[in-house]
Amino acid sequence: SDIVDAIKPTFLIGAAGQGPAFTREILEKMASFNKHPVIFALSNPTSKAECTAQEAYEATNGQCVFASGSPFPNVEYQGKTYIPGQGNNSYIFPGVGLAVVTCRIRHIPEELFYIAAKTLSDLVTEEDLAVGLVYPSLEKIHDVSRSIAVSLAEYAYEHNLAALYPKPDNLDQFIKSNQYTANYRDVLPSKWDWPKLN
Repeated sequence: SDIVDAIKPTFLIGAAGQGPAFTREILEKMASFNKHPVIFALSNPTSKAECTAQEAYEATNGQCVFASGSPFPNVEYQGKTYIPGQGNNSYIFPGVGLAVVTCRIRHIPEELFYIAAKTLSDLVTEEDLAVGLVYPSLEKIHDVSRSIAVSLAEYAYEHNLAALYPKPDNLDQFIKSNQYTANYRDVLPSKWDWPKLN
């Protein structure tokens, strides 16, 4: 709490796995000198998170931008629904892997991760931000991965990192044609009632 008073950070990142380090007092202070304090409680599992989404939104009066390493349920606060973002490698690595495999990228420099992060940030919409998401919805992960892969493939060809030649005329179509999906054709009778999974 004293450190927060002294340096007045705009961003808190928790990744130590030590449990509830972002106390209500700290979160309230963050909201007192930041219009939208950024709270990333990234430790896993959920029991080791620095705070819960509920705690973050309540202590900051719904002002914070929140993401966690583990999933948290949506938060209803003052008549608004907040959807906590899950900040982990599920957004970056599928796109990186897709680009590396499809274009046979020989070397993965740090710049590829910067490009992946920039591409991901460009995919966040105003609608996402309005409900507290700092990443696109996980329902869009297939398209997000392809967009990241295309950006990385373009960079790889520009910097002679790709070993697949000739370069595909349409990288988006090429990568899409190599992207797998986990949707399978039904093999059971249509009258079977499957339970709904959320």
